[in-house]
Amino acid sequence: MVKATFEKQELAYIIQKHLASFTEKHQPLKHHLGVLNAIGKCRTSALGGHVDKCNNSTCNHIRISYNSCRNRHCPKCQTTNKEKWIDARVQDLLPITYFHVVFTMPHELNTYCMHYPKEMYNILFAVSKQTIETFGNDPKHLGAQMGMVSVLHTWGQNLSLHPHVHMIVPGGGITQARYWKNTKSNGKYLFPIKAMSIVYKNKFMDMFKQFLSNNNLTIDVPLRKHLYNLNWVVYAKQPFAGPAQVVEYLGRYSHKVAISNHRIKEVENGKVLFGYKDYADQSKQKLMTLNAEEFLRRFCLHILPPKFMKIRHYGILASRVKPKLRMQQMQMGVLVQNIQRANWKEISKTKLNFDVDKCPCCKTGTLIRIMSFSANAPPVFIATNQESNNNNLLPKNN
Repeated sequence: MVKATFEKQELAYIIQKHLASFTEKHQPLKHHLGVLNAIGKCRTSALGGHVDKCNNSTCNHIRISYNSCRNRHCPKCQTTNKEKWIDARVQDLLPITYFHVVFTMPHELNTYCMHYPKEMYNILFAVSKQTIETFGNDPKHLGAQMGMVSVLHTWGQNLSLHPHVHMIVPGGGITQARYWKNTKSNGKYLFPIKAMSIVYKNKFMDMFKQFLSNNNLTIDVPLRKHLYNLNWVVYAKQPFAGPAQVVEYLGRYSHKVAISNHRIKEVENGKVLFGYKDYADQSKQKLMTLNAEEFLRRFCLHILPPKFMKIRHYGILASRVKPKLRMQQMQMGVLVQNIQRANWKEISKTKLNFDVDKCPCCKTGTLIRIMSFSANAPPVFIATNQESNNNNLLPKNN
């Protein structure tokens, strides 16, 4: 029996209460069920855990902690991963203007995304990258190799399918002569949006038609004409105020999941009430109610294919050309320090202002691991004589 350690206003609670009825009604894919099961068991006894005891002899507080599922779709397991990723990105910053660009896939293609998510999202990644590179390589616009950090989001605020790619793009690139060249807009904008939209549409349709041909699929002529007649959405926000704002943005978007627990307001009588922002109505905050099974169906729309990479780095920001970026940073006077990767406890303490090992009861003692246990195995005692020698009670990794 799984002991829940979460509140009713959590995704895990919805899964535990309604997974059976959802499965019976919608027959979800095997890897979707795997994700749902992992999230439903996150931080419960089903995944095992450990027992910590305060080393202050006047306190002796006991804390039982259950293990996390560590699934990338879980709203409770992204915080430390996000901070680790941000620390790595800070080391790649240049003292230049950065732009935020969004490439959106028309909703008319959602049916293909539901049946062929890996292929369609790969096309979205590839074409958005190629669009930026087309303008960057053109001497009329820049004439230099650019870089991009791309993050895939598949959801709208109401959990509908809304595939789009967020991109962080430095406002310039490295020329063949190996010097930095800024875009011609002098930081006001990246490239002409209307021209980018046309290039994006044509490149996407070319690759999409090739995908259809390779898989013996067809597209209705009216739909094909409609897609060509559409104004495809490419959105470019105002440039960032500086590198610090870039980092703040990355933290907000990089490890987002389809819905966070704080948006879930109520789960009662088989219905889920959650908050959302209505962008079509001046971004007003509103509430939406869905049947629990429909809520889970929509959530599953945003479970990515196994091993699919949702964050990608291109051009001068790609890992394989990191020396080129480091050379450019040196030329710009940026000193990059090799920072040792922090573990999750250090991140919690320095970034989240929460000391995992500090006793929450007496506020002075340190919590020491005394026992660990797996889901289907007897407990393992780390030490049996804490009072005689606290220094021997070394905490083990989570």
